[in-house]
Amino acid sequence: MGKILMKGNDALAEAAIRAGCRAYFGYPITPQNEIPAYMAAHLPEHGGVFLQAESEVAAINMVYGAAGAGARVMTSSSSPGISLKQEGISYIAGAELPCVIVNIMRAGPGLGGIHPSQGDYFQAVKGGGHGDYRMIVLAPASVQEMADMARQAFVLAEKWNNPVMILGDGILGQMMEPVEFTDQPLPAVEKPWATSGAKGRRPNLVNSLDIVPESLEQRNLALMRKYERIRQEEMDWEEVAADDADIFVVAYGTAARAAKSAVDIARREGIRAGLIRPISLYPFPDHPLAKAAERQIPLLVVEMSSGQMVEDVRLAAQGRTTVYLHHRMGGMVPTPQEIAEELAKGCGKKVQS
Repeated sequence: MGKILMKGNDALAEAAIRAGCRAYFGYPITPQNEIPAYMAAHLPEHGGVFLQAESEVAAINMVYGAAGAGARVMTSSSSPGISLKQEGISYIAGAELPCVIVNIMRAGPGLGGIHPSQGDYFQAVKGGGHGDYRMIVLAPASVQEMADMARQAFVLAEKWNNPVMILGDGILGQMMEPVEFTDQPLPAVEKPWATSGAKGRRPNLVNSLDIVPESLEQRNLALMRKYERIRQEEMDWEEVAADDADIFVVAYGTAARAAKSAVDIARREGIRAGLIRPISLYPFPDHPLAKAAERQIPLLVVEMSSGQMVEDVRLAAQGRTTVYLHHRMGGMVPTPQEIAEELAKGCGKKVQS
């Protein structure tokens, strides 16, 4: 099968179905509405269940129930809708259930606007709900990656019995690019813990309630050990023009697309710039940043937010190099030219406009 020209949202939904997703629960909100629309049209053709819930709160709790029963399940929303799902996400993480959650970010705070943003980084990577938990968070930067990460997210969710979030934005969801799908289905995963009927075995209980402090502490410690294993095994990033770089731009998602073009502009002007693109936002890829900091290479962080990922970059650098921020907000997208100009400032040079 060759490449197909598709919107990012449609490509993600098609890839999820091909990966074996057979249950989807959601509620409409721009700019992710193509995902539930695609699921409504095509999931029943594959024997799956689509249900538009009465609210985002209802949708995430339906995900909780389907995941607990062993289904390969997904939900999607955009920033305010994801906020409403936070309690349910914490319950799912506490019960150690696999599911995929998609956030096609829009501008805020509050109701904001439907334009692209990266203002939900903290909410995604720090655990936006209550209690000590983590999600695995993946950040696509193309329509092809929207599709690839839909498949990867189910693999990771079922490997670690943990919710996985795909963190996109309004540009990635709405833009059209050629995309190629794999026809290789994901294998079924044994889920002996699932509440799938107790014929011939003792009943299973899926729960996150543990009112004995000593016992709950042990449960938390076990989760912390799991998250550390995830950190060791699932860290992912891309490096561009890194071998001889005198300065790095650090960006993810749509901002990384502009940053990659900015590196090309800077290189043409004699500025040896490189790009470090986090692909997994949790676990955050601090290794290449720490390596750059050890060499005292400046790090320019580019974000479509007030500056959130920059805090993790500073933690990785541990004060050993200069970390500075260029950002746009409210749905504005940084241009390659302005990023190149910031790279030039970091090297004490100018870029020809």
